[in-house]
Amino acid sequence: MPAAEEKLKNIISILPDSPGVYKYYSSEGELIYIGKAKSLKKRVSSYFNKNQYENKKTAVLVSRIDDIQYTVVDTEFDALLLENNLIKEFKPRFNIDWKDDKTYPFIRLTKERFPKIFPTRNPVKDGSEYFGPYGSVRMMHTILELVRAVYPLRNCNLILSDANIKAGKFKTCLEYQIGNCKGPCEGLQSEQDYMSSIENVRKILKGNVGEVIQYVKTDMAEAAQDLRFEQAAAAKAKLDILEQYQGKSTVVTQVRHDVDVFNMADEGKSAFINYLKVNHGIIIQTQTLEYKKRLDETPQELLETAIAEMRNRYGSKAEEILVPFELDIDDNDIKFTVPKTGDKKKLLDLSLKNAIYYKNDRVSQNEKLNPDLKVERLLTQMKNDLRLTELPAHIECFDNSNFQGAYPVSAMVCFKNGKPSKKDYRHFNVQTVVGPDDFATMKEAITRRYKRVLEEKQPLPQLLIVDGGKGQLSSAVEALKEMGIYNQLPVIGIAKRLEEIYYPDDPLPLHIDKKSETLRIIQQMRDEAHRFGITHHRNRRDKGTLVTELTSIKGIGEETAKQLLTFFKSVKKIKEASPESIESLIGKAKAKLISDYFKNG
Repeated sequence: MPAAEEKLKNIISILPDSPGVYKYYSSEGELIYIGKAKSLKKRVSSYFNKNQYENKKTAVLVSRIDDIQYTVVDTEFDALLLENNLIKEFKPRFNIDWKDDKTYPFIRLTKERFPKIFPTRNPVKDGSEYFGPYGSVRMMHTILELVRAVYPLRNCNLILSDANIKAGKFKTCLEYQIGNCKGPCEGLQSEQDYMSSIENVRKILKGNVGEVIQYVKTDMAEAAQDLRFEQAAAAKAKLDILEQYQGKSTVVTQVRHDVDVFNMADEGKSAFINYLKVNHGIIIQTQTLEYKKRLDETPQELLETAIAEMRNRYGSKAEEILVPFELDIDDNDIKFTVPKTGDKKKLLDLSLKNAIYYKNDRVSQNEKLNPDLKVERLLTQMKNDLRLTELPAHIECFDNSNFQGAYPVSAMVCFKNGKPSKKDYRHFNVQTVVGPDDFATMKEAITRRYKRVLEEKQPLPQLLIVDGGKGQLSSAVEALKEMGIYNQLPVIGIAKRLEEIYYPDDPLPLHIDKKSETLRIIQQMRDEAHRFGITHHRNRRDKGTLVTELTSIKGIGEETAKQLLTFFKSVKKIKEASPESIESLIGKAKAKLISDYFKNG
């Protein structure tokens, strides 16, 4: 497989099943295509299914792809908006050829005395406020209609200066007569009252539609009470649309001034820093870079380096920068903000999400090329999570099985470098315990295992795990102390109910992140020990059940019973077999004992 094809295959294999925008680059580093996806993994994978090349231009595009980058967002709608913003900013050649450079509608609030409100697809920098863009034109018009119903505003182009109004230059129009305007042109509505309405409209357009929803509910109830069923149905339709409204997009925010957003994800020897460039409330650029640590640089030092580089690279003049922690930078022209809530915090969280995805991708690709890196990372994480003093390259895990106290078995599984080492698995048929005593069974198994390890001068594992809570853990500790190796062998217990990790002499359990690889490995070992033990336990139990009837015959021992079952497969077939066939197998005397038993039975 060519190197370029292998590279793309590796990238696609680790794409997230999340909404986002993907970018295709040529071997010259040119951005040639931008697309959106409900699932990045499924959408990008579809390009590389050769059966999909019905369009020749698609085949040409795919043949030129040398690298894939992507940005994760929260919703499919966010992906739609970000794709639109990026296409307008970079104008990739394949997008220009094939895609309709669609613009999305905004709601414009003009900057003038007695401001007007109306839809537009072409925002201009004239001091007006813009709200949106809206992915649904129907939604936008519904909100506009409801806002005007609650707060009647003018829609004329008259110049309503104080002098013109006092001079009586204007007369009210039909809009005033039908209640859509309160007549500020004739001084029938004061500027103060009008601007109070504008302030409420501004709040609604920023996402607080609760007031509008309450208005529609009241209108619907009044219409139904007055038997105006058509009006009530229309109000219900509007209410349904509004209640489906999901609020503001992260991609298009109410942060109206230009800001730069930086966040980072650390991974030992590297830091992954994401940059979002926001102009007039719209994200127009995203980039994530990996910084290799050279001299144990602090997160603050790495972030400061990235800020200088990215702002210079993209020519940013933003006067505010959003960061995840305080920086020691003294600049009177730039404001550094560590947001805790609101739209700015949402932007910072989106930046972190992309830094983490980029980090995971890089780590995954490096580990595919060098599997030893994955082992080292996994063992290091386990060492840190479990508070160990050395890497747990060799781990052993014990579990018990019994059936109503019969055939008790303890199983030990061994993992080396994070993977099962099946040649080192062991079973222990319990010898000293009578009845279902899980604690005593655990103590016997631990004692037998490590007594032999010491006798044969084998190395002890770096971690011992027992399946169970405080009781099983205490039994294991007791056994280790009696052998004098308690301080040489770290031991923990895992309780099934809440996946809690218990330590000796510590009454409070440790709760590990449910998604961590450390817990996944521990669970895998626990489940493997249970499977290995229960399989052996069932074999013992089944074998014991089968030989019971034969060994109840006086003169027939366990070995003879096993010999018969191995040959005939079942007691039923032994019963049906001829005396000669049984005699040829176990001799005449024993064959007669079995024949007499079944005749009399």
